[in-house]
Amino acid sequence: MVECGVIHGRFHVLHNDHLHYLLAGKSRCRHLVVGITNPDPLLTRDDPADPHRSSPGANPLTYFERYTMARHVLLEAGIPPEDFSIVPFPINLPELYRYYLPMDAVFYLTIYDSWGRRKLERFQSLGLKTEILWERPLQQKGLSATDIRRSMVRGEPWEHLVPPAAAALMLRWGIPERLKALHGE
Repeated sequence: MVECGVIHGRFHVLHNDHLHYLLAGKSRCRHLVVGITNPDPLLTRDDPADPHRSSPGANPLTYFERYTMARHVLLEAGIPPEDFSIVPFPINLPELYRYYLPMDAVFYLTIYDSWGRRKLERFQSLGLKTEILWERPLQQKGLSATDIRRSMVRGEPWEHLVPPAAAALMLRWGIPERLKALHGE
């Protein structure tokens, strides 16, 4: 087990597969740093490997909301607060990584598509230690936050797809209503 690991995601909405991913990373290190990518519009850039990831519609939650959600979900999963940190991670601006992340940590990834391979190449080009948690075809990815947000907009059931702490926060913050407003519903 390594001392420190870094895992990352946008977490617009943090769902059950995200929790599985976070716990897989935590099982490999004593302290897990959760990097929240696309923390704000100024630290978000387009990437040809997945241009959708940077659109405003794909990033409806604030950094603080995602920080709070990740914290509540990890605590609900039984991870002691001293065993994890949550930080902004400007994934498309590698020149800023050292200001937010422990550069001597192991960076954990999952790979499903060209975006995952692009991140792996970027991390390796920076000399970061990397570990692929799993690599699967896109058809085997599982849950999609895009689909969950779409279910919220349509008024379809979605709460069972996210950890209870995330569902409670989404409802308290009125996220389904926010998404409906964003989509003109």
